[in-house]
Amino acid sequence: MKLNMKQFVREITASPLRRAIPIMTAPGIELTGLKPLDVFQNGALQFQCIKALSLAVGTDAPVTFMDLSVEAEAFGAPVRYSESENPTISGSIASTPEEIDALPIPHPGDKRTAELLRCGELCAGYFTDRPVFGGMIGPFSLAGRLADMTEIMILAAMEPETAHLLLKKTTLFLTEYAKAIKASGMNGLLIAEPAAGLLSPEMCREFATDYLKGIIAAVQDDSFTVILHNCGNAADRQIEAMLSTGAAALHLGNAVDLPALLPQIPEDVLLMGNLDPVGVLKLETPETVYNETMRLLRATEPWKNYVLSTGCDVPPGVSMENVRAFFRAKDDYNRTRL
Repeated sequence: MKLNMKQFVREITASPLRRAIPIMTAPGIELTGLKPLDVFQNGALQFQCIKALSLAVGTDAPVTFMDLSVEAEAFGAPVRYSESENPTISGSIASTPEEIDALPIPHPGDKRTAELLRCGELCAGYFTDRPVFGGMIGPFSLAGRLADMTEIMILAAMEPETAHLLLKKTTLFLTEYAKAIKASGMNGLLIAEPAAGLLSPEMCREFATDYLKGIIAAVQDDSFTVILHNCGNAADRQIEAMLSTGAAALHLGNAVDLPALLPQIPEDVLLMGNLDPVGVLKLETPETVYNETMRLLRATEPWKNYVLSTGCDVPPGVSMENVRAFFRAKDDYNRTRL
């Protein structure tokens, strides 16, 4: 369903109430009793998990599965599947200039990208009262999975022309994939570029954000909003570069002091994050989850462009009691703002 996403952002910034848009799908696997091994290979099962979680706790805008192996697999990278964890890339396929030059560019719908697009179609058809965000990896992080993360860092520093050759290929694919995600009916896209957090601000601009600009410009409009995610330790030094991409919202990890960064964010750009998904949501008690969520809400109270979220994707093994404590804190906070 087409929504006016600029109006959605304006409604957030005009309201004293907080929205909650966590990156959270794994608890839905446990709710449905499905096997992760099956879910990560089947878009219809992914939709079932997202639907079940929404019915259990609600979210202001569901985000589809953040499986950052999908795009590399489409290029031909080998994937290791697990009975209990997210799939991971198990080997590099483009670590030399010759391999990069010969690397073919896949098409949206190749391999498991078809399943994520199917999940998006189902979510867009079901959630007609709220936006739905798809998810995909960013061009530099994808290059790191194709070449190996250490190798892409060396190439960026020592052989920048070779690094740019690979980045042009990842960007060409991701631009078309983002268009396919938009065509599936979803209302926005969360681009995860975690590897950019390893770069200096100058290198981040050259090897990450300059490529992200083109992807975002190709899809973002009144009906489609892009959220840029960076969970790196250096994200607080990369705010200017991230803003330069034109993304309507930034999403930061728990490694940074998010309330301290809010004064740097324009009032019409959303800043999202950043409850620790492992150290708090997975490992702590429901009481601690509630208190830490409430602490974050109170610390960000002066800024209307803040959206409550997790610092990154919630891993498998997070209890529903902790998930409910997260949303209960948001609801209790909002009752004090009425």
